[in-house]
Amino acid sequence: MRANRCVRLTWALLLGLTLAVLAVLTPRARADDPPPPPPSPTSPPSPTAPGPPVPAVARLWPVGAPPSVLRGWEPPATVYGPGHRGVDLAAPAGTPVRAVAAGRVSFAGRVAGRGVVSVELTGTDLRTTYEPVSPSVRKGDEVGPGEVVGTVEPTGSHCTVMCVHWGLRRGRTYLDPLSLLPPWLLYRGPSRLLPVLGVPLP
Repeated sequence: MRANRCVRLTWALLLGLTLAVLAVLTPRARADDPPPPPPSPTSPPSPTAPGPPVPAVARLWPVGAPPSVLRGWEPPATVYGPGHRGVDLAAPAGTPVRAVAAGRVSFAGRVAGRGVVSVELTGTDLRTTYEPVSPSVRKGDEVGPGEVVGTVEPTGSHCTVMCVHWGLRRGRTYLDPLSLLPPWLLYRGPSRLLPVLGVPLP
C-alpha cells in the first residue's frame, strides 16, 4: 500500500515538474512584443480575397438589356488556377459596347490579339473590362453611363457563339461584374400591365 502511494506521489511530482518546464519554455505574447511581419509584397494576393462589397453603380448592361449570360463568373481557387474571371454576354459582331457606369478609360488597345477597353469607375477602386472590342475611345477619356466605348469584334471571342467577356477587378483581385448591377437590372421579370383605378378593363 505504501509502495503504491510512493509510486503515485512520484508520478504526480514528475507531471508537475513537466508542466512547470513546459510553462517556462513556451513563449508568451507580451504587450511590448513587436507585431508579426506583414505578408511579403512579392507574394501574389488571393484572386478572390475578401474586401469591401461591390457598389451597385451600373446603370445598364454593356450590350443590351438584358443579354444572355453564356457563362457566369467562376472564381479561381488560386491566382493561376482554373476558373472564369468574368462573365460572357451573347452579342453579335458590330454590337455597340457601352460603359456600365461613369469612369475614365485606363486602357484601350490590343492584348494578345484582342481589342480590350478598361474603364476605372468613378468614386470607386474598381476597374471593368470589355473584350474583344474594337475601341472607339482612347486612354484618359471620360465616359458616362451608356456611352459607347467600342463595338464587338468579329474575331477573338472565346465563346462558341459571339460574345463579350465582361470583367471586374479591384487591384489584382477578380470580382463578379454582375455585382455592379442593381437588383432592378439584374432580376428583371416579364412586364405586366396593372389595372388603373377608375379605368374599366376592355
